[in-house]
Amino acid sequence: MAISSLLLNPYTPHLPPKPPTRLHKTTKTSTCRNSLPKTTTTNPLLKDPNHQLSRKNVLQKAYPTESSALEFDVSDEKFQELVDRRCADNLRMLILDSVQKAKAGHPGMALGMAEIGYFLYRHVLRYNPRNPKWFNRDRFVLSAGHGCLLQYVCLHLAGFQSVQVEDLKRLCKLGSRTPGHPENTVTDGIEVTTGPLGQGVANAVGLALAEAHLAARFNKPDVAVVDHRTYCIMGDGCAMEGISHEAASLAAHWKLNKLTLIYDDNSNTIDGPTDLAFTEDISLRFKALGWNTITVDDTHSNMRSFKNAVKTRIGKLSKKEGTSRAHHGVFDEDDEKQMKQKVKWDNREPFYVIPMVYREMQVQADHGEELERDWYSKLYYYQSKYPQEAVEFKSLLYDGMLPGWENSLPTWSTSDPLDATRGYSEKCLNQLAKVLPGLIGGSADLASSNKVYLHKYGDFQQPASPGGRNIRYGVREHAMAGISNGIALHGGGLIPFAATFLVKTGPTHQPIEHLVGLRAIPRLLLFRPADGNETSGAYKVAVANRDVPSVIALSRQKVAAHVEGTSADAVARGGYIVSDNSVPNLPEIILIGTGSELCLCEGSASVLRKEGRRVRVVSLVCWRLFDRQPVEYKEKVLPPGVSRRVSVEAGSPIGWREYVGPEGVVLGVEEFGASGAYLDTFKKFGFTEENVTRVAKRLLSQ
Repeated sequence: MAISSLLLNPYTPHLPPKPPTRLHKTTKTSTCRNSLPKTTTTNPLLKDPNHQLSRKNVLQKAYPTESSALEFDVSDEKFQELVDRRCADNLRMLILDSVQKAKAGHPGMALGMAEIGYFLYRHVLRYNPRNPKWFNRDRFVLSAGHGCLLQYVCLHLAGFQSVQVEDLKRLCKLGSRTPGHPENTVTDGIEVTTGPLGQGVANAVGLALAEAHLAARFNKPDVAVVDHRTYCIMGDGCAMEGISHEAASLAAHWKLNKLTLIYDDNSNTIDGPTDLAFTEDISLRFKALGWNTITVDDTHSNMRSFKNAVKTRIGKLSKKEGTSRAHHGVFDEDDEKQMKQKVKWDNREPFYVIPMVYREMQVQADHGEELERDWYSKLYYYQSKYPQEAVEFKSLLYDGMLPGWENSLPTWSTSDPLDATRGYSEKCLNQLAKVLPGLIGGSADLASSNKVYLHKYGDFQQPASPGGRNIRYGVREHAMAGISNGIALHGGGLIPFAATFLVKTGPTHQPIEHLVGLRAIPRLLLFRPADGNETSGAYKVAVANRDVPSVIALSRQKVAAHVEGTSADAVARGGYIVSDNSVPNLPEIILIGTGSELCLCEGSASVLRKEGRRVRVVSLVCWRLFDRQPVEYKEKVLPPGVSRRVSVEAGSPIGWREYVGPEGVVLGVEEFGASGAYLDTFKKFGFTEENVTRVAKRLLSQ
């Protein structure tokens, strides 16, 4: 059984500009590209005399000694450095207040990375908080998702309506917009949901790949409509997880030069210092992969050093600073008081924000709004000079679906030659590629076996062919899934697919629980098509339902192109009647099958019918879709009055009892598989027409 996994997500962004550059990436607590983009200080706010006076007063109170020697000129870099430091102080105090109010959370990383978070949102990232989904914004991923307070506070200060002071007060509360880990469906400004360590790194690689691919396809020498960067913060836990290594390896191979990975090297994890189990040199590891790495030992006293790149102190200011105890939990009263004293925050009300901080962040927000206007001007020019490309580009941005795309899916008849459903899948994918310009994906070194190669569309490789739509992942399944999700969430209308083996042969390759586990994932649609037409139907539903992921489990062995009675359109119901000789009466027995086992049910039914039995065969191709059907429909397919039922599926029997009822029989596998030819293996476990017939007769005799 092969598996083709479609990870689809709908997105209607607010359209894209500039071309890609070279490869830069980073490691070490804030390792970054060669250099960060130049900061923008031309905003009229910075020249406003009232704002200047306000800044001067704030700095004189906070840093009387250091500020006494300053000219307080907007062009004075030292002046701006002190302003930035005070803003970072305020950010850190909001983190402290939020944790103390919630009596929960993970403040350590957020406190340690306060300067980094502030610097990114004030001087680096291009975004427009008034239009969070502007297409050509920079993307930021917090792979170390437990440090979400850092991002929540930055989003609030940057002017995102999704995070107000009241939201900071409701950290980790049920239903709040500030959950314990960032969720992109809950809070505007969050690009991807993170939490499982390391997966955000793979998501970020997917976002960067999407940008590089679209830039190659649509940018022109005189105008770039796709031009943005991706930034990602990872922690020590992310660095330990294998997925981050897989993804980083691919990023370097693909030369994703607009991806910046910031490594929060604070030397602590939950159980203690990282050297309990982690002593490798991450910079050397990333250099070996092909990254450009930069290390900075201190960003707390010299924030501008981050432009070159970092080591941080977990739980900065706290008595727990630099220890694993700062990772999570609240601070005692004395510690809280001491932390505030260190930054001269005495007698401030909780959640206080210095007006200067809001105005500083507004500078970057205004800059982002200006960039968006410039981008729309470029898009207008692009439309006038390159109308054909503009039509396709805008089609992708507004969902990438051409009217009537589903008509491209092939249909099969009973006279067509036998093939594995992976073979039928190959035909479906290649037909869809012609009408879905956003379709892109690949396999974990199994494209020739999974049959997922898009012919005539080339490979994604830089610099040779970044416009290619086949992604070569190598043997990196975990990263492949994370990268696919990043591509789906990019917002450029790309529809990613990823493929690997779900089951092979033998106990080391034949887990029986995968179907059960996949069906248990909320919202995910798992299809197990029986023939070519059900495979077409599965793709039709999967592509049409891009707000949820879909998994299509396919066979390696050959099956009929069209099992008489199956229907591509009926797949949308999840389950339906394939054949029945009992009408207008009720059947005596119902045989329920999925995938390659449906033909066994049909064969057994034919034998039983010749003996005068009334038999119905049902295809239960997607449980979740069937469960969503009206009760009337479900009872029409599986009448409550028919208690004799047999389910046939080469996998774990868990879950089938709901469909066969208490008196039915579940024909499944409760041990690991065996190595051998598939017909011999099927016979060993009872998946033959003869055994299905025997089980059915036994049930009918009771």
